[in-house]
Amino acid sequence: MSARLSWMARVEAYLAYRRRNGFELTIDATQLQSFARFADEVSPEGHLTVPLAVAWAQTSQLKASFTWARRIGILRGFARFCQREDPATEVPPRSLFGSAHRRLVPHIYTEAELCTLLEATHGLAPTEGLRPATCRCVFGLLAATGLRIAEALTLTAADVDMDSGVLHIREAKFHQQRLVPLHPSVTDSLRAYARQRDRLVPRPCCDKFFLRDDGSGVNQPSMLYALQRLCQQLDWQTRGDYQRHRLHDIRHTFIVRSMLRLYEEGVDIDRAILALSTYVGHAKVSDTYWYVTGIPELMAIAAERFHLYTQGETL
Repeated sequence: MSARLSWMARVEAYLAYRRRNGFELTIDATQLQSFARFADEVSPEGHLTVPLAVAWAQTSQLKASFTWARRIGILRGFARFCQREDPATEVPPRSLFGSAHRRLVPHIYTEAELCTLLEATHGLAPTEGLRPATCRCVFGLLAATGLRIAEALTLTAADVDMDSGVLHIREAKFHQQRLVPLHPSVTDSLRAYARQRDRLVPRPCCDKFFLRDDGSGVNQPSMLYALQRLCQQLDWQTRGDYQRHRLHDIRHTFIVRSMLRLYEEGVDIDRAILALSTYVGHAKVSDTYWYVTGIPELMAIAAERFHLYTQGETL
C-alpha cells in the first residue's frame, strides 16, 4: 500500500478487505474513519506510529484510559494491515493504556418487575393503536427467550412458526443462524399479538413480525425509548453501573434467572450451561458466564454450596 494514499483511502481499503471476509465492523469503521480524518490533518503522508496512535486515542471525548485502550485495540488490526506494504508502520502495544475490557454490572430485573413492566405497556400512547401490544410482546419475548433485541426486531412472519412453537433466527451475531424453541405460553402470546396486529394494520409495508402503526418495522430506538419511559413512570432506579435502563439488561436477566432455575432444580450445571449457551446463541460457553451477575438468590446458593464443601459433604 503506497504511503502516498490518504489515510481515509487506506482505512477504506482495510475495511473492504475485512468485509470481504465476513466482518461487518460497524463500530470499528466509525473509529477508523475518525483516525483517518485526524491523521490526514496532522500527518497526511506519514507512517502509522505509536505517537500518532496515542495522539488520536486521547482525542476521545471520554477522557478515560479504558476508552483509549479500546481505540488502540481497534487500530492494531489496521496497523498490521498497513505493515504489509509499509514496513515503517508501528503496531501499538495492546497494553499501552491497560485493559480494554471491563464488565459493568447490569440491571437484573426481578420477576415482579418484569410483570409490572409488561402490565405498564397498556398505558403507552396511543392506547388504541398497536404500540402497547408491540412493546408488551417484544419485552415479553426478550424476557422469555433471552433474544438480542436485534434478533427479535428482524424476525419476519415466516421466521415465527407458531404451529411448532419455534423461532428461526436467520441473522444472529457473527452471521450465525439458530432455532429457538418456545414455551407454549410464549407461542400463545405471539399468536394473540399477530391477530391484533393484522386487525390494526391489515396492509403492512414490510414483512416484519413486529410492526408500528404505520405498517413499518419496529426499530431499536423506539423500543428503548418506550422501556426507559415506562421505567421513569414507574419511578424505577437502575441497580448496577448503568445510568439508565437498557434493553440488553433483559437478556442478562434471562441468563441469570435461567442459571438460578438450573441450580434450584439440582441439575448438572456444567452440562446445562452448554445447552443454555447454545439457546441464547453464544459461540463460547465463556460468553454465557460473562452474563452471570451475583444476585442475592445466586449468592445464597453459592454460600450454601461452599458451606457444604467446608463440611466435607459431596455436592
